[in-house]
Amino acid sequence: MEGLLRRFGMWEARRKRLGEYSKGMRQKVALIRALIHDPRVLFLDEPTSAMDPQSAKLVRDAVAELRTSHRAVILCTHNLPEAELLADRIAIIKEGRIIALGTPPELKTQLLGSPLLEVRLGQPLDGLISAVEGLVAIEEKGGTWFRYRTDIPGETNPLLVRRLAEEGADIITVSEVPRSLEEVYLRIVEQ
Repeated sequence: MEGLLRRFGMWEARRKRLGEYSKGMRQKVALIRALIHDPRVLFLDEPTSAMDPQSAKLVRDAVAELRTSHRAVILCTHNLPEAELLADRIAIIKEGRIIALGTPPELKTQLLGSPLLEVRLGQPLDGLISAVEGLVAIEEKGGTWFRYRTDIPGETNPLLVRRLAEEGADIITVSEVPRSLEEVYLRIVEQ
């Protein structure tokens, strides 16, 4: 018990009455109570709500540690960045029914399509788009960058880089545009 209280920064407050604790402190006490018996399966409902950033990180680190010690952690949360960080699999529930289930990358691909890739150059595009139009369909472009999608980035990206290099382009980066679980959620609830 002492180890858990110290781990979650509650040792100094151990003699206080529960009613004197803040909501965040009560959340930590609930987690400590759940962990006392070293359960194989742990259900957590909004475990970091009302917590300061430092306390929330302690809880996220504890959940991540439980995952690596072959425990099942079922996390109910509206904090989608936290869910994406901690979860192996995500179930999105609407009106009491699971409407989407999968790993974060699976859900992103299923609901948002192929990844959006971005090429940044050290020069203006000036005619380079026409050199790559046969390889990829450009979705967006700016002065020194463009974005495209491909289902086979392992094949397409090297060809694209080679073509740009042949045209004398100064390639700075080719990277995937980050997509969030929030985008997935919003796409699902719009349907």
